[in-house]
Amino acid sequence: MDIVNGSAKDRLLLAAAQLLDNAHGHAVSTRAICERAHVQAPTLYHHFGSKQGLLDAVVNFGFTQYVESTDKTEPDADPVQQIRDGWDRHVSYGLHYPTFYVLLYGQIKPGEPCALTSSAEEMLLELLTPVARQGRLRTTPAEAARQIAAANSGVTLSLIAQPEEARDLAMSHQVRESVLAGLLTDEPAGKPSTVDALAVALSTALDSQAAALTSTEQSMLREWLGRLVH
Repeated sequence: MDIVNGSAKDRLLLAAAQLLDNAHGHAVSTRAICERAHVQAPTLYHHFGSKQGLLDAVVNFGFTQYVESTDKTEPDADPVQQIRDGWDRHVSYGLHYPTFYVLLYGQIKPGEPCALTSSAEEMLLELLTPVARQGRLRTTPAEAARQIAAANSGVTLSLIAQPEEARDLAMSHQVRESVLAGLLTDEPAGKPSTVDALAVALSTALDSQAAALTSTEQSMLREWLGRLVH
């Protein structure tokens, strides 16, 4: 499909995105991008500095699309159900935009957090904190967020790798429920019954009541609570 509308910069972004989507993991040449965008190579270098600069901009666009499609928290809704819904939206995004998704994870470098994973963990942490305060969480909100995000992305990449006709979303739902079952207590909200859940609830509540204790007391209490959780 020819791209004739929009600024040269926008045409280059769209051309690169379309060619990457059609390439199925293969390399895309600068020449092909410029031909589709109806520009000369110097125009690409003027706006993005290099081909890699253009591809990085495309990845950033994909990340923005991801955030907009998954950040749908509702203040009054059950946070656990919102985690389930967020898991499903994450998988849906990956299957709908597989090229962007794989490109985002392709930016991972040792010791550097992935933007996609970090964003997912931040959203999960916001939902898991009230769950912990209710005594429904067996580990800290941060650790639970890491586990859920890792499992969610692993399932999504696994499904992307499968032929479209062979993808089984039931597997995603099974893994989701298995992960949640390992992290959540069986008790309803407000009725924690296990020592680890109570310790997590107290530790999380301490974040907003820390002023009542000295820094030494806070450190000691967190250490003791951490032992109970682990």
